Amino acid sequence: MTDVTPRGAARFYIVDRESELALVRQVREGDRGAFDEVYVRFNARLFGFLARLTRSRDVAEDLLEETWLRFVAHAERLDADTRLGPWLFTVARNLHLSYCRSRAFEETGWGDGIGLWPSSTRESPFEQTAGSELERRLEVALASLPVAFREVLLLVGVEGMRPSEAAVVCGVSPETLRQRLKRARDLLAARLESTPASTVARIATFKVRA
Repeated sequence: MTDVTPRGAARFYIVDRESELALVRQVREGDRGAFDEVYVRFNARLFGFLARLTRSRDVAEDLLEETWLRFVAHAERLDADTRLGPWLFTVARNLHLSYCRSRAFEETGWGDGIGLWPSSTRESPFEQTAGSELERRLEVALASLPVAFREVLLLVGVEGMRPSEAAVVCGVSPETLRQRLKRARDLLAARLESTPASTVARIATFKVRA
């Protein structure tokens, strides 16, 4: 399968499990260097995830800061076998849900043609690095989806999580996650139906993996 992860996007499985467990142990022991390493590995990815969910740079930055505060506060209580990526993305997602609920915010989807970033904000990091019109179209189409579908595509298609891990982040069963992912792919394809066939073919990148 062709890898069409946006340039600059990080994949989940960049560290072997043994190294991750050692890093978790160091974090639990309060090792400052270990905290810094986790921050370097995940900060940009968490920001991208939150920015795409909130469509607001300022809100994403606030939620990102709170995510790291939660990580520091819970470091000593992390389970020895914690998977850092799913743990951090679960916290970030839950903070976003709390933010939406506190403002009685209801996601109903976004109209076609509305970009990821409001016109009043600066160009997004993705837009600065995206090298093709195709990627920009995909980004806009992704931003047009309801958040429940957007997040599963981000977790599986961009972050490279397996459905079983994404299900933990989203608080649903693996089967529910797979069904949601399929529906998300179908919706994304519908948003792109008026674009060239090569664009629609890129939806295959969000395939379900065992």
